Amino acid sequence: MLLTVTNLSKTFGTLTALQGVNFALQPGEVVGLAGRSGAGKTVLIKILSGQLTPESGELVFARQKLQWPFQARKLGMGIVYQQPALAEHFDVTSNIFLGHERVRTLGQWWRIPDDISMDAEAEQLLARLDMQLPSVHEKVMNLTSEQRQLVAIAQVMARPCRFIMIDDPSQYLSHPYQEKLLTQIQEWQGEGTAVLFSSQNLDHLFAVSDRLLVLRQGELAADWRTDETTREDVVAALVGTGERAQRTPVIWALDSYYQARRQAETLRHNQMLLQRDLATQDTINRHLVQQLADQVQALDSANLALQDAQRRLLTEREEERKYLARELHDQLIQDLLSLNYQLEEIEGKSEGEALATAADIADVRQDIRALVEELRRICGNLRPPTIDSLGLGAALQSYLRTWSERTGIKATLHLDSHFGRLPEELELSIFRIIQEGLNNTWKHSGARKVDVTLKHTSPRMLLVSIADDGAGLADDFNLSMLSQVGHYGLLGISERVALLGGRLNFLNRHSGGVLIQVEIPHPRVMPPDD
Repeated sequence: MLLTVTNLSKTFGTLTALQGVNFALQPGEVVGLAGRSGAGKTVLIKILSGQLTPESGELVFARQKLQWPFQARKLGMGIVYQQPALAEHFDVTSNIFLGHERVRTLGQWWRIPDDISMDAEAEQLLARLDMQLPSVHEKVMNLTSEQRQLVAIAQVMARPCRFIMIDDPSQYLSHPYQEKLLTQIQEWQGEGTAVLFSSQNLDHLFAVSDRLLVLRQGELAADWRTDETTREDVVAALVGTGERAQRTPVIWALDSYYQARRQAETLRHNQMLLQRDLATQDTINRHLVQQLADQVQALDSANLALQDAQRRLLTEREEERKYLARELHDQLIQDLLSLNYQLEEIEGKSEGEALATAADIADVRQDIRALVEELRRICGNLRPPTIDSLGLGAALQSYLRTWSERTGIKATLHLDSHFGRLPEELELSIFRIIQEGLNNTWKHSGARKVDVTLKHTSPRMLLVSIADDGAGLADDFNLSMLSQVGHYGLLGISERVALLGGRLNFLNRHSGGVLIQVEIPHPRVMPPDD
């Protein structure tokens, strides 16, 4: 074990910032740290880096019990602060190598800074972060907040570290640089460096962490393996709504999952605000808080029950399709083939006696062949035969080819170069989402071509997109109204995405047509070895 934290507690006057925090990190492990503002994340990182002294607790790093205060850098620890701590009047290179300058020896005794080497290495580090500067000799005080944060990250990259703490620096970073930080965390992990990553962005934590710690009001509310929890579990731990071993999305409804989810979070936020001021409120406010809590609990229970019922319905429907496909293939098709063989024998016997009869029999044989092909197509739609043996990619390639031949719409599939196997239920759900999306394109869009794309945006996130060049969505498009007019395709997609804990978005493309985007979380998928 690289780091062991035992019973850390810290108070500021009468305010308890941390209370009895315990956890451990192994070399090469990335642990995400989640918590609302004021939960104690920054205080914990300052204690772990030696800047604050706790009232009680023990810290063991690399089998060495540490005594506060201590110098983290000398122990092989690196820190990326929420607000970068840089020397304002020094240039970029000097800040990156501050305290561990590269030197070269002149003669036997003289050692001087190796400025050329440090400048070259500083440029390489900034290039890895895609940061462009006119010169690495630019004073830090002249940089933007984002550039200063990137220099602070490069400062940690420049020295070997066994343990790196990151205190939510993303508030100063744009989206591309946030992605660069996530990539750098994965590189540190590959080098065997342990990382404690504090962030308000749950997507970032799920993308790179092996474990998730949740702080609530200074106490460790949860310590989960990332692959064994969901965003909804984490949200529940953050706001204190209780724990479930397998918690489905907090609230969703058939008419609009995302609208219900936003409403639930608003209700919980209002409940928290009311409870915070409860001591100074009168009896009416107490009554309102209780009513609000009862409503949230009732809505949560009702929608969880609805989701469980919908999951069972979809599972049973898949089992029925699998059974029907097997029955059609093993019974009906075999019987039709047997009948076809019999007709061939009759045709052979009747060639010299009745040519007209033979012609009729030939027509019947042709009809039977067409019927067999139609039944095979039905079986493929009910349960794609290639998905079990060859996986989702092969099943989609086969389906898009036959779908394009049947509809006359050109369909193109784009897959990641290293797209591997996913859990069976997940592959089936993605296949059904694409199947329903294509059927909706065929029936309603008037499109001439459609592009289907599957790619991993992170080791735990899959992006599925369906883009056509058709008529697009109406200006008053409302997903919740589709069931009232008998259109269930897009509604079925939204239900499946909700059950997977994913996100769904419909957009009208500038060039014409509709873009359906689905983000689906799943257990970590590692690329195959080359």
